[in-house]
Amino acid sequence: MTTLTYSVPGISCGHCKNAIEAEVREVTGVDSAIVDIDARVVVVEGSAAEDAVRAAVIEAGYEVESVS
Repeated sequence: MTTLTYSVPGISCGHCKNAIEAEVREVTGVDSAIVDIDARVVVVEGSAAEDAVRAAVIEAGYEVESVS
């Protein structure tokens, strides 16, 4: 299992959190997706492809700045 942190500067509220978590959790291979509103990051655990998670964040209406 891999843990990746996606920096998403547009996260600002609970709606953002819910929208992103819902989209990312639908990606095959995602075991968990947790948005930290204060840090403006999405922490994803699992075996999902990085580009698939990035696409899900974009589908939710947000841009990914970086991945670590």
